[in-house]
Amino acid sequence: MDSIAESNADLAQPVWKRAPQSVYVHIPFCTQRCGYCNFALIADRADLVEAYLEALQRELEWRLGNESSPRAIKTLFLGGGTPTFLSLPQVDRLVNLLRQYFVWEERDSTSEWSVEANPNDLTKSVVAHWSAHGVTRFSLGVQSFRAEKLALLERTHRAIDIQQACEFVLERGRQLSLDLIFAVGDETAAQWEADLQAALSCQASHLSTYQLTYEKGTPFWSRLQRGVLHEAEQDHALQLYQQTRSFLLDRGFEHYEVSNFAQPGFRSRHNCVYWTGRPYWAFGPGAAGYVDGQRYVNHSSTTTYIKRMQTQRNPVAEWDQDGDVMRAREYFVFGMRMLDGLDPKTFRSETGLDWDELFGEQIRRDVEAGHFCWDNDRLKLTPQGLYISDTLWPNYL
Repeated sequence: MDSIAESNADLAQPVWKRAPQSVYVHIPFCTQRCGYCNFALIADRADLVEAYLEALQRELEWRLGNESSPRAIKTLFLGGGTPTFLSLPQVDRLVNLLRQYFVWEERDSTSEWSVEANPNDLTKSVVAHWSAHGVTRFSLGVQSFRAEKLALLERTHRAIDIQQACEFVLERGRQLSLDLIFAVGDETAAQWEADLQAALSCQASHLSTYQLTYEKGTPFWSRLQRGVLHEAEQDHALQLYQQTRSFLLDRGFEHYEVSNFAQPGFRSRHNCVYWTGRPYWAFGPGAAGYVDGQRYVNHSSTTTYIKRMQTQRNPVAEWDQDGDVMRAREYFVFGMRMLDGLDPKTFRSETGLDWDELFGEQIRRDVEAGHFCWDNDRLKLTPQGLYISDTLWPNYL
C-alpha cells in the first residue's frame, strides 16, 4: 500500500465504476482497550461520538455524493470497537444516516445486517432497539466463559452476562455468532472444550475461533517480552485447533473458513464477500475498503479521522494501486482461506490470468508437502495446511 500524499489530500469527488453491494462501518469506541487488542479504537471517549458521527456523514457525502435515491446493498456490517457502545439516540442517528445512502431488505434471505457487541452491553431493550432498526445478526465478543481466562484477557463480562445476552438475541429471532479465543496461558484441552460446549449451549449458529496472538505495540506484547506472559507451545495450540474442528464438525457445524464455523445456512454472508474477492465500501477510522479493484485504508486514529473530515481533507492513509497481477494473487489467498477452495477455471474467469503461470510451481510444492490437495478439480487446504496457512500466503503475494 502507498501512503497518500499531502498535496493530493483534498476531497476530490471519487467516481465508482462498479458499485459494491456490501458496506462495512467502523465504530471505534470501547469502554477500555484489552491487552491483546490492536484494532483501530479509542477507549472511554464517549465525548467524541457526536463528532465521529458528523465525520462519518462527511465521508459518506464525499464517497457517495448526494444522490436522490439510496444505493441497494445486500450486506451491512457494523464493527469496531464496539457499536453497542453508542447510546440508543446515537444508534438512531447512525441508522438514519446510513439509510440516506443505502437501502437493504431485511426480509430478503440473501441480505444480512451484522452488529458486533460486547455481552454486557446487550440488555433486552438494547437488543430490541437494534432489532427494530433491522439488524439480523449479532456477533458477540465472548472470548471465553471461564472467569479466570476472562480476567487474563481483561474482559469485563461474566458467563452469566453472555448467557443473558444470547437469550435476548434469540428471543428477537436474530442470528447469533460468538467469538472465542483459545491457547490462552496454560489452558487445557478440557477447559477449551468447556468453552466450546458453553457456546453451543447458548445456541450460537456461528462461531469464530482464534488463537491468542501477541501483536507488537499491544500491552500483551510488552508483557510477553518481559516474561510476564508466555505463549502457548505450537504443538499444544495445534492440538486445540484440531480439537475445535473435531468437536464442531461432530455437532453438525461446517468448517467453512480457516477460523470460522457455521451451522448449515448460517455462514457470515458479509465476510464471505471479503474471501471471495467481491467489492465493498468501508467507512470510519481504520476502515479498509475494496472498490474498482483498488484497496484503501482510512487513518486508524479516531481523532485524526475526525479532524481530517472536519477540515475537508482525505481520510485515506493508504491505498493500493497495484495492477491485475497483485489483485489475482490476493484473490487466490483470500479464496484459499475458504475450505471450499478454488478451481483454476473460475480463477481465470475472475482475474483474467492463469494461476499456473503466476505460481504453479509453488502450488505443486504445497501439494507435495501436504498443505494443499486436489478434490474434484478444486484446490483446497488440507487439515495439515489449515493450521499453518498464514505461513503459506507470503509465497503467493
